[in-house]
Amino acid sequence: MPKVLSKKERFLILLLVLIAIGSFIALPISAYYHFTKPAPDYGGSLTEGLIGLPKYINPLLAQNNDVDQDLTNLVYEGLMKYDSQGNLTYGLAQSYQISDDGLTYTFKLRDGLTWQDGQLLTADDIIFTISTAQNADYGSFQRIIWQGVDISKLNDQTVVFKLKNKYAQFLSNTVLGILPKHKWQDVKAANFTLSETNTKPIGAGPYKFSKIRLDQAGNIQSYELVPFEKYHAGKPYISQLIFKFYSSEDNLIKAYNNNEVESLGSISAQKLNSIRFINQLNIKKLKLPRYFAIFFNQSQNKLLADKNVRLALSYATDKKAILNDILANNGEAVDSPLLPGIIDIPDSVAKYDYDPSKAHQILADAGWNLPVGEKVLQKTPSPTPQPKKKSSASTTPQVTPAPTKLEIQLTTSNWPELVSVANELKKQWAMVGIQLDLNVLNTPELQQAIKDRSYEIFLFGEVLALDPDPFSFWHSSQIRDPGLNLALYNNKNADKLLEDARQTLDHSARLSKYDDFQDLIANDIPAIFLYSPYYLYAQPYKVKNDQVQLISVPSDRFDTINQWYINTKRVWK
Repeated sequence: MPKVLSKKERFLILLLVLIAIGSFIALPISAYYHFTKPAPDYGGSLTEGLIGLPKYINPLLAQNNDVDQDLTNLVYEGLMKYDSQGNLTYGLAQSYQISDDGLTYTFKLRDGLTWQDGQLLTADDIIFTISTAQNADYGSFQRIIWQGVDISKLNDQTVVFKLKNKYAQFLSNTVLGILPKHKWQDVKAANFTLSETNTKPIGAGPYKFSKIRLDQAGNIQSYELVPFEKYHAGKPYISQLIFKFYSSEDNLIKAYNNNEVESLGSISAQKLNSIRFINQLNIKKLKLPRYFAIFFNQSQNKLLADKNVRLALSYATDKKAILNDILANNGEAVDSPLLPGIIDIPDSVAKYDYDPSKAHQILADAGWNLPVGEKVLQKTPSPTPQPKKKSSASTTPQVTPAPTKLEIQLTTSNWPELVSVANELKKQWAMVGIQLDLNVLNTPELQQAIKDRSYEIFLFGEVLALDPDPFSFWHSSQIRDPGLNLALYNNKNADKLLEDARQTLDHSARLSKYDDFQDLIANDIPAIFLYSPYYLYAQPYKVKNDQVQLISVPSDRFDTINQWYINTKRVWK
């Protein structure tokens, strides 16, 4: 053939042969990809940076430390948990029943539950955890939500909770992680916070403790978790989670920029521009039932007792400017202590949209004016008659008091975001003739101010649950410490709605009461509700199938971590 065919013909035949061979090889490969699809596979690792240090990886002690809560949520599991949409779903429990009177909750555990050390998990562990939480000697932050609850077991897989009073949000309490009785029963109350199990825990959650690395000073430098193979929802796909700890957000960002970590557990909107190669991160904007507001303390400044002043301040506040200039639009403006989009409640509450001219008019109608050459509104009180002298028949003289300036002091935290918001408010309110003096406090000073209610207006945040109970924030019984009624709000009708709502098990009926409650708040103006920020979680794109959109607390971002994956494999369609 080479002697018969020309060089060009030989080249063409060779090319055709190569094409035929390539097609023969490609055909099964193409068929394979046609009849298969990518699916999650086990393997891969994720290194995440957190701000702070772990201390108590223990569901009864973790509430004051975000790092503790993050790790606790990975290692432990409750009877119930949240899904990616913020709905309660089953955790260790496979079912529950509520009695007709709403006072008895019966939970049945899943079959074959074990702890991460191989021991069986039974109803005794549930009883031990709740009893320990209720015992004041152990100092659990969970004690307050379990007071008045009796717990018993019907058998090793069934526990019964009996409440003294109906509480509509009780199911939310059962997301509390359960402790293994066999690991803790011999630990005395005095040693509860000192036990090594607080840093080397045994739980029943998706991940288990593997190793811990300390620096030369004995501080925890990194913390490693690996999958719990017998997790009730299936072994998690990601084979290794490594957490590294940093003292500040700036140090965390520096660590990411230096390739020390792949993921940032949280990031503030103001720091996003500090992240190098931010396009390599999936910045997840998670909704959180949290809002920031200005709370009026009318007893500390009598000017605030005038509803006209509070109304004018509402119209003088530009929430959109705060969201745009300070949060880079990573949040939503709010007008109520109950957040639409978090709970199914109408967004029909009265709104006081930014209108400085209207604020001017309200204050002018209330007698406030701006003297020539002044920048702060003033108001001259009515003259005060002097007491008559018995020996005088002349007209009683009147004393004209000095004018009152529209001057208010705002107290807030030294957290940079809130300081920026406070300065923005100072600028906005100055435009309508209101002088705002700032009182920025560190954490101990702030806690004391809250305890004493020693502020005129207070810029701060409040965190609700996904099934909210605003009782502790707005009921008149919570005006004094340790209550959290920061506005010292006192309205009998609001009290009644809050009392009834927390005992109304029918979800729609309860939300109707909360709708009426938010209308009262909007009318009375005890606070100006500003914004609800997103929780920003910076995650590498290699992590797939993280569907979480709504969380109750930051640690809930891990609620579906057993479904996350990095590696893939192909399976038949």
